[in-house]
Amino acid sequence: MVIAYNFLASWQLFPEKSEFEYQIVPKSGNYKIESIQNAHALSFSHNWVNIENEAFYAQYSVIPNGIAQSFDNLLLADHVIAEVNNASCLTVQFNKDDKEVLKVVHEILANGFLKVTQFGFKDNGDAFKNIEIYHKQLSVLPYASSAGSVAIRPTKEGVIKHKALSAMEDQTNMQLNQIKEQIELLARQAQEIRKRKELSLMIYEAKITFKPQIGQVYHVYEKTDGSHVLSLVAPSEWGGGSGPFAGFIATVKLLADHTWIEVA
Repeated sequence: MVIAYNFLASWQLFPEKSEFEYQIVPKSGNYKIESIQNAHALSFSHNWVNIENEAFYAQYSVIPNGIAQSFDNLLLADHVIAEVNNASCLTVQFNKDDKEVLKVVHEILANGFLKVTQFGFKDNGDAFKNIEIYHKQLSVLPYASSAGSVAIRPTKEGVIKHKALSAMEDQTNMQLNQIKEQIELLARQAQEIRKRKELSLMIYEAKITFKPQIGQVYHVYEKTDGSHVLSLVAPSEWGGGSGPFAGFIATVKLLADHTWIEVA
């Protein structure tokens, strides 16, 4: 039996990336696949919420050995066959009266997303296909979800839990985004300080024949021997060139902390 390590996670639904031909389209959902210790079985948990904020929950377990097993929910199926086909494909097939009534194919995509495709039949007998796309959650929720048609039922507790979890996710995501923005700001500030330091080291190693004043603008040139010189004369005063020097480097200003910054 192939072990389903790649599938063991909590997954969050991308409603905008999914395609539904049948059933109520969810506005949010989670899907969780767990390994049952010492049983060589997999547990599937489903939780999803529709646009009317009704919560639905279902859970079942299977042994993914490709052998037909009894299924508890006789309204849906009397037997189920599950198999881990390979490291990126897991199938669960529900049969009733020796006929396939629902097949769920789980695929790990190249981008790491989970694609869940449901092949089933509508009440009038027509075939349908629902495609759900999930991304892996960094934090493990107490349950997971899908718009799957396996024995789902609305629960008041499910609504309460989902609202609380949604609020928690919104708050923690907002806080994480704030921290991320602060880190990015600190990184930009560190880069600016590093640039000022490198520029200041170059200037203090250059030839300076006068005492620079804080807040004043000066000009750095490169000499023919590769060394630098700090000058009061701007390139425009040389007629737009570098004057007697090999090249113009930058226009700089001395700050109060005695570091230098490049100015336009």
